Amino acid sequence: MTSSLQNKMFRELLGKEIFEAAKLSAYDYAEGTFSRRAFPAKAALSALEHFAEDLPQSTGDGPEIIRALHAFGSPATVASTGGRYFGLVNGGAIPAALGARWLADFWDQNSALFKSSPVNSKLEEVCEAWLRAIFGLPPETAAGFVSGSSSAILCGLAAGRYRAFQNQGWDINEKGFRNAPRIRVVTGRHAHGTVVKAVAVLGMGVENIEWVDVDDQGRIIPDQVPELDETTILILQAGNVNSGSFDAFEILCGRANAVGAWIHIDGAFGLWAAACSTLSHLTRGIEAATSWSVDGHKTLNTPYDSGIILCRDKASLVAALQASGSYIGYSENRDGMLYTPEMSRRARAAELWATLKYLGQSGIDELVSGLHARAVQMASELRAEDFEILNDVVFNQVLVACENDVTTNKTIEYVQESGECWVGGAKWWQRAVVRISVCSWATTSEDISRSVKAFVQARNRARHDTASV
Repeated sequence: MTSSLQNKMFRELLGKEIFEAAKLSAYDYAEGTFSRRAFPAKAALSALEHFAEDLPQSTGDGPEIIRALHAFGSPATVASTGGRYFGLVNGGAIPAALGARWLADFWDQNSALFKSSPVNSKLEEVCEAWLRAIFGLPPETAAGFVSGSSSAILCGLAAGRYRAFQNQGWDINEKGFRNAPRIRVVTGRHAHGTVVKAVAVLGMGVENIEWVDVDDQGRIIPDQVPELDETTILILQAGNVNSGSFDAFEILCGRANAVGAWIHIDGAFGLWAAACSTLSHLTRGIEAATSWSVDGHKTLNTPYDSGIILCRDKASLVAALQASGSYIGYSENRDGMLYTPEMSRRARAAELWATLKYLGQSGIDELVSGLHARAVQMASELRAEDFEILNDVVFNQVLVACENDVTTNKTIEYVQESGECWVGGAKWWQRAVVRISVCSWATTSEDISRSVKAFVQARNRARHDTASV
């Protein structure tokens, strides 16, 4: 005996009207991707009030819900899948990966265990092997598939914390922090905020971080690194969040490994340089680290969300993250929850696999080198318009400044307001800067030149405002 609600949903599932509405809406959205404003217009933002209503008392019309979502939601999206969105470090979305994501959403798999999703287990296993090959990592390296680098860093440092305590005969899982021996965290002063957050969440104490000075590009100065030992977690960067610079991995990893320290490399977007024939020198020596965090949804351009923790000390990763329960059926196959904090997870390996399968080694190389080329073009054309470029453009990041902070900040504001492109701001050595992240496969040389024109117009307007005061 089925209920009326069940019958309604059976009809909707098999009748496909909801999914036809979603397909048509998605196609309509895709057709406007490259002409859409980089950031929504004020009218689109105001129209979001359509969603502000009391919870309906009765069931609704499925296709109409989808059409309303498209009508009022799509215009208020950020065009991060287009060619002129340079905010945060948001990648685009490879079309083959979007298709895989659609199918995987229909699967609606819980990817915790092989027994809950054999297909996801196999795809994770394949992706793990491919990632080891792409980054040149040791064969014992295990991968966990999480939501992003924030989670991946947490996993890597949790594993490092476990090992640093084990090195002193202390089981942190069983005994906790009371009367525990000391462990150390060493990192550069330009470490990403998610590193600081992970240290805090894991109870290691932000005040206990041993900060190392960095050079003018944000790279750790090797000679400033203190003596390391087996109680130390050393955190390095492959891609400074502002300048895009890379630490000296060969020197620092060699020194850390000699004394048994744990080495974690935060490579959210920069680790992919290892897959590029012209940029792999930036990541020379990363294979000697112990754990690595990287995103698929940045440089690789998988759809959101796709983060990866890689760890050569599999036992420590599993010990730090493993859950137990009589109902949990581990198997001889890959059980993905062993390598992640979550039990229930969507099958995000599907779109990662599709992206890697579609691009292949040569496609990844071309994608990464193309992002760098567009960043170099952006810096060159802005410099030709008398903007100041403050970083060495070694990867995909460009830091830009005007003659003073007021003009720089106003320029950012007016670029954002124009809708031509979108950029964010930051502080770089106490200066206000425009922070440009070139991260989408869809960005063309024409997109760069068009964006530079928007910069010039915005700066002219900013200068006029300043002169009028």
